[in-house]
Amino acid sequence: MARKGEKLILELLNEVSVLPYLVEQGVVTAGEKVIIEILTGGVSNTVLAVTTNDRNMVLKQALPELKVAEKWEADQRRAIVEADALRLFHELSPKQVPNLVFIDPIQFVLIMDRVELDSTVWKSDLLDGRFDLNVAKVLGETLATWHLYGESNPANIAQFKEDTLFEQLRVDPFYRFVAKQNPDLQTVIGGLIDELETEHTTIVHGDFSPKNIMVSPSGQVYVLDFEVMHIGNPVFDLAFLVAHLLCKFFRAENEQVASQLAALATSFLDAYEKMHAISPSLALHTALISLARVEGKSPVNYLNPAQQQKLQAFTKSVLSDSKITNARDLFDLGNR
Repeated sequence: MARKGEKLILELLNEVSVLPYLVEQGVVTAGEKVIIEILTGGVSNTVLAVTTNDRNMVLKQALPELKVAEKWEADQRRAIVEADALRLFHELSPKQVPNLVFIDPIQFVLIMDRVELDSTVWKSDLLDGRFDLNVAKVLGETLATWHLYGESNPANIAQFKEDTLFEQLRVDPFYRFVAKQNPDLQTVIGGLIDELETEHTTIVHGDFSPKNIMVSPSGQVYVLDFEVMHIGNPVFDLAFLVAHLLCKFFRAENEQVASQLAALATSFLDAYEKMHAISPSLALHTALISLARVEGKSPVNYLNPAQQQKLQAFTKSVLSDSKITNARDLFDLGNR
């Protein structure tokens, strides 16, 4: 393997090749006991756990093409964006965001401290019927803190001005792709795209999703995956999370579960709104992203055909002729 910075051709790491790479980069020492474990990295990264005698870490390497059914290429520079974001967000929210250990801008590899080992992915908690209103509250407060910081400190977030990654990973697959399939919705979707592309007011996480949130047994909340970080419109972060809750709301097997999911959405939005104003277009963005979780490039895998159809019909009605202006009202039990 070439020395750091010498090779321009990307070598995708695996559980065998990663150890000599870590030694060469000085992350671990030769002869040190190191345990490597493959972690589920979603569709966009190789993710490996790296455990030594005194440290638990996670290595991520950005893939050039996402592992989804539709062809979906993405700039691997997102690893560098995420490293910059980890530095900033760890400083702002050290309890919620892991510390950055290492970044290789040539091979698009970053290493961070691992969260508590017994932590669970919030998406799995939600699908398993484990609902904690405090998690939603912490997330609302944390997100509002970040958005307020970005608005008040433009000079400190200037490195995130480039938003090509947001176009590739969010606007194209969640907005433009759905618009092409629904000509009658193209006008309203075009207006939502204009909001995202013209109103650049603060730092936006870009992937504020239950799959990127972990919760420890004691209730400590962690937020991960900052590779779509950019300066943009804060409504997207709100809509992206609330849309995931709405999809699970339509999956709920009974009214009790649906009510608990509605309460989570309300807790999240209430906590956020106590600190930061919410855009009046949030309900529309939420409806569109929820629709994209069925018709977009990265559909959710937990809705059966009947649930998909109900969600499609409801979100299209919201987008085409909706009287819903408060995103909380999307969770009315009558909508299911």
